[in-house]
Amino acid sequence: MAIIEFPKDMRWGAATAAYQIEGAAYKDGRGLSIWDTFSHTPGKVKNGDNGDIACDSYHRYNEDIQLMKELGIDIYRFSVSWPRIFPTGKGEVNEKGLQYYHDFVDALIENGIEPMCTLYHWDLPQALQDEGGWANRETTDAFADYAEFMFKQFNGKIKKWITINEPWCVSFLSNYIGEHAPGYKDLQLAVTISHHLLVAHGKAVTRFRSTGIEGEIGYAPNLEWVEPFSTKQEDIDACNRGMAYFIEWFFDPVFKGTYPQFMVDLFAKNGATLAVEEGDLNVINQPIDFVGINYYTGSVGRYKEGEGLFELEKIDIGYEKTDFNWNIYPEGFYKALKKLKDEYGDIPIYITENGACYNDGVENGRVKDERRIDYLKQHLTSLKRSIDAGVNIKGYLTWSLLDNFEWALGYDKRFGLIHIDFNTLERTKKDSYYWYKHMINNGWFEMTYK
Repeated sequence: MAIIEFPKDMRWGAATAAYQIEGAAYKDGRGLSIWDTFSHTPGKVKNGDNGDIACDSYHRYNEDIQLMKELGIDIYRFSVSWPRIFPTGKGEVNEKGLQYYHDFVDALIENGIEPMCTLYHWDLPQALQDEGGWANRETTDAFADYAEFMFKQFNGKIKKWITINEPWCVSFLSNYIGEHAPGYKDLQLAVTISHHLLVAHGKAVTRFRSTGIEGEIGYAPNLEWVEPFSTKQEDIDACNRGMAYFIEWFFDPVFKGTYPQFMVDLFAKNGATLAVEEGDLNVINQPIDFVGINYYTGSVGRYKEGEGLFELEKIDIGYEKTDFNWNIYPEGFYKALKKLKDEYGDIPIYITENGACYNDGVENGRVKDERRIDYLKQHLTSLKRSIDAGVNIKGYLTWSLLDNFEWALGYDKRFGLIHIDFNTLERTKKDSYYWYKHMINNGWFEMTYK
């Protein structure tokens, strides 16, 4: 047995996203998002599920905040539904939608919970998609205008802002792999969008600085770790390409003001050119106050000729898996965080998402999700390793507070500390909820090995 103890000033929280929990999709003047369109398109989402109701947190947020308060978290990451504020993405403000977020943020603060606001967690207004979406550079200005409006509205209330969540998912998963809205499979489109997302991020940061808003701003990339199968250089290079897809491509422009040339060349080899306009990299390379890191999984890989873009073959070497079929690889969490420090310096880091899908149900009023507790223990141990190695970790927010609409997989996959019965919307605290509560209260936990 070992005691894993965290610094006294460590922040503890949980995270969610608007489309996954709010529901009220057609309530109080909210406009359509690309996820409304995608989820209502036959064959796009498992079981034909959609986010029309989700967890109905739009109506039940006070109940959810009381669950947060009992849990003991001191910071909560949520996202704003862009079309709830600007139904067409720009122009006239929807006052009822704006009032909802004011009421919600006020309730968080009244209960001693700091709001961390994500401006973009994938629900692009459909009206902007109809004009080209993120492939249209004008969307970067619409985003900057929306961001500035939110900064001014919530100045003094919200002091931690995240511009864009998981730009890899918004660009490559959604427009090259095609699994998420809007569901295209075009590498050139994805590369163009990846750049525009970073331009939009930079423009929002510039607006934040120019308006003198109180607080901090960053963004939240997702990353994975790929461990080389052997010490062969070809295996190492293949894994580096696979990781650069997540890390260097989205970190180098922000922190170094350049794109990694080997990735530019690789995309060009596959017919996708990067078009950077004059001044773009200066806009992207704005100093930020922190970076949010979303980490779930990793793998082992080796070089294989012709295997996808990166000639990288993932090898299943027997890691245990979550019910999402993702490897449980806490060592990769430590290695990825250490890489960020080594490559980009002493940037303050919040873990803005980390958690596991386990589909345990309610039995006699209880959800026995011991596997989720084990996952959290392993990853928090790796997080403590990174802190002791000098990584500047400021806080940890688990994904997710609630079981919710899991994008293209609908309601089949459960990541929450709180179980949602999607027929009755009843909330049931899982065993992991009580474990996390105890860990937060004490600032440490016991790590035992079976």
